[in-house]
Amino acid sequence: MPQPPRKPGEPGKPREPRKKIWVAAIAATTALAGALTALLLLPGNGGTSPHPVSADEAQRLALARFRAYEASPAEVTVRLPAAETGDGTITVRAVVDHHAHRAVGAYEIVDDTRTVQGLLAWDQEGIAVARPPAAAPGAEPGRTTARTPAPDIVTTAAQAVRRAGTLKREEWTRRPYSTAPLDRALRLVVSVAADRPDDAALLARSGPLWLRDERLDGHGYGVFSGPRPTPSVSASPADDSTLTYWIDADGNLRRVTARMSPGHYATVDFVATRVRTVVPGAPWTKG
Repeated sequence: MPQPPRKPGEPGKPREPRKKIWVAAIAATTALAGALTALLLLPGNGGTSPHPVSADEAQRLALARFRAYEASPAEVTVRLPAAETGDGTITVRAVVDHHAHRAVGAYEIVDDTRTVQGLLAWDQEGIAVARPPAAAPGAEPGRTTARTPAPDIVTTAAQAVRRAGTLKREEWTRRPYSTAPLDRALRLVVSVAADRPDDAALLARSGPLWLRDERLDGHGYGVFSGPRPTPSVSASPADDSTLTYWIDADGNLRRVTARMSPGHYATVDFVATRVRTVVPGAPWTKG
């Protein structure tokens, strides 16, 4: 039905204020942004919460062991508590050759009462410890203090390798691996690499998780928990493995931590590039 003409001077129908229009537009934009944020935080979409690895993340994880193999010989530092109580630390500075599955280095055990240092070598079969040099009269073998340092103390992996290269086979004492935390950490060092990349698809199905992004020495790394021993559909992010890996965007392995017992971890740090130092033949060579 036609509306009657408005008389001169008669006010027309009030218009909706522009302010309300802008409020509605802002609300719509906010709702869209919230939806996009929620989508990005879903597992596998690069959110900030732990989630099963995406295809790209699985590929990065699958390259890590091969990149470690390519990078060797490489320097490695192992750190772990000296006892279950957490008192004291054990530090091993070594050179590992993943092609030969061998490593040689120096260990240092420090607690409230002592500092013990020496040389050791290990492979896939077990550990060899260099016999300590003859102690000075009245000194306790294998023990040093801040006031009386031993003359053969080594502080770097390269020094340890050079010193080990001067020893004969009979100057080493060999033994198989035990279940001690140090033995488990050393075994991890020589077993972490592989001469070919892992299958990313199979790896993704075995339960690894992306945990977070982290920076070490100014470089960015993705932190991943390793495959779970018994993955299941109902497994949650809390059911992570005992191993955690720090891997950069190119698949280079920088750090591995291993849970030895509740609250106690061994940390294995790798250098990013190969070193020229060669692992000596002793204690494996004959004669």
